[in-house]
Amino acid sequence: MIPREILKQVRRIEISTRGLVNEVFSGEYHSVFKGRGMNFAEVREYQYGDDIRSIDWNVTARTGSPFVKVFEEERELTVMLVVDVSASGDFGTRERLKGEVAVEICALLAFSATKNNDKVGLIIFSDRIEKFVPPRKGRRHVLRVLRELLYHQPEGRGTDITGALEFLTHVQRKKAVTFLVSDFQDTGFEKALAIAGRRHDLIAVRMGDERERELPPLGMLELEDPETGERVVVNSSNPDFRSSFAEVTARGRAGLDRSMRRSRVDVIDVETGRPYVKPLMRFFQERMRRRH
Repeated sequence: MIPREILKQVRRIEISTRGLVNEVFSGEYHSVFKGRGMNFAEVREYQYGDDIRSIDWNVTARTGSPFVKVFEEERELTVMLVVDVSASGDFGTRERLKGEVAVEICALLAFSATKNNDKVGLIIFSDRIEKFVPPRKGRRHVLRVLRELLYHQPEGRGTDITGALEFLTHVQRKKAVTFLVSDFQDTGFEKALAIAGRRHDLIAVRMGDERERELPPLGMLELEDPETGERVVVNSSNPDFRSSFAEVTARGRAGLDRSMRRSRVDVIDVETGRPYVKPLMRFFQERMRRRH
């Protein structure tokens, strides 16, 4: 049985995201993702004004008259949510943790998808595959996805993005709009990222917190890596240490950005202390500009 508190959280998130879905994201989602897939429908005789690139040369040669291929928009899409539940998601120095914000973003994307009659699937991962929910349609299914995200207790503490992307390509043969939601506290996943980026429309939602990039001068601090348990004591009042800390984290982000660009993966940066609506809207608007 799912605890009543989890069901209340599901209901709260559904209510809080419904307005955004209805007023903002549903139209943006439809404009960006619908029509990306085109299915062959038929051939017909060439008409004045048809694009010559659509001529079917095999049929034209057989009949002696020009024929063109006609395509129809592929209305139904599959949206996959690939969500990192490693221990580093239990961090946040503002109102909420990274993992909590990630769940709301997944809810928003899932409800937008189901409003457009698309399927939604879920892969939960840490340093292993924790849960797989095959894609299906409908509000009840989206509520199940949301319950899984809220109720799931991770078995692993680390992060294996390569394993998650390899599992995605194994279980989802057909091209899917895939949101990889993670803080990307991992290395060595560039090859898997490139392969998944070719097979799917892959979008990275990078969860972050400002204190992961810059430390305030608070004197002696004990820092712990939530995924490995390693601890270290640092002097955060030392300006050289703070500068070095910021430089190392900036290099790491820049390296990840380069890997994403090489793999043609879009990145949505989400911060725990800032509203997530703006970066999501920027993503949709940029996608629409590229399409036009």
